[in-house]
Amino acid sequence: MKRSLILALAVVALTPLFASAADLYVVDKTHSEVSFRVRHLVANTPGKFNDYSANIALDPADLTKSAVDFTIQAASIDTANADRDKHLRGEDFFWVDQHPTLTFKSEKIVRKSKDEFDVTGTLTMRGVSKKITVPVEFGGFMKDPWGNEKAGFTTAFTVNRKDYGISWNTTLDQGGVVLGEDVKISLSLELNKKK
Repeated sequence: MKRSLILALAVVALTPLFASAADLYVVDKTHSEVSFRVRHLVANTPGKFNDYSANIALDPADLTKSAVDFTIQAASIDTANADRDKHLRGEDFFWVDQHPTLTFKSEKIVRKSKDEFDVTGTLTMRGVSKKITVPVEFGGFMKDPWGNEKAGFTTAFTVNRKDYGISWNTTLDQGGVVLGEDVKISLSLELNKKK
């Protein structure tokens, strides 16, 4: 009993040391982008999300000990076409009234090379959660001219929208469908260390 109590006290005492190893970063949205492309008939149509946020705990000594918590506001979808965006916010697609956010929470980070990592976590979209692994390239740490501590990451990966319950489509008279199933997602994130 005494040994268990001493062990518990030791864990409590050491926890702040582990917590302090990671620095909290947030997205600098003026230098970041969350975008996607999906096939429409014969071309890939682009779109983006304008409202998103992240809490990213980075351990500069070992990035594999870092953690990512990323949230996108689904209603901020923007494909430069008001009617299409209204349809995308509706029940056929993101159904934002019922599912206002898309989220990704990391569970494991594996280093592949000096600046390349595989980040495994849970992506939740339209109320459906799936574990995925995304390739991430680390852009480095830097201090800007105004003294802000920066970090940067980019990633590009593909998901099948039907895996998340987004299955709307229209069959063409000559065969085929209007929309592809694969969605190519790209994130370019410049982060600010939280003061």
